[in-house]
Amino acid sequence: MSEMERLREAIDANDRVIVDAVNARLRLVSELWQLKRALQVDRLDPGREQTLREALAVSNTGPLSVEGLQRLIDELLALTKAELRDV
Repeated sequence: MSEMERLREAIDANDRVIVDAVNARLRLVSELWQLKRALQVDRLDPGREQTLREALAVSNTGPLSVEGLQRLIDELLALTKAELRDV
């Protein structure tokens, strides 16, 4: 196996981990939103989103830039809201 093939396989494996993690997040958020509905609590919590952003900023060791991390979080939150709009 060439170095290029090895790297591509590693990237593919990492991409599968990312998809699995996003699916796990969607399942957990779905459960949370169902609980919030039962408790009659607002589904969206801007304070929680800010806490998430701050925590991920602290844990980011790079090479993902601050701007890149913010874009990733923006997309993740938007994707979550879109995927679970009917929950």
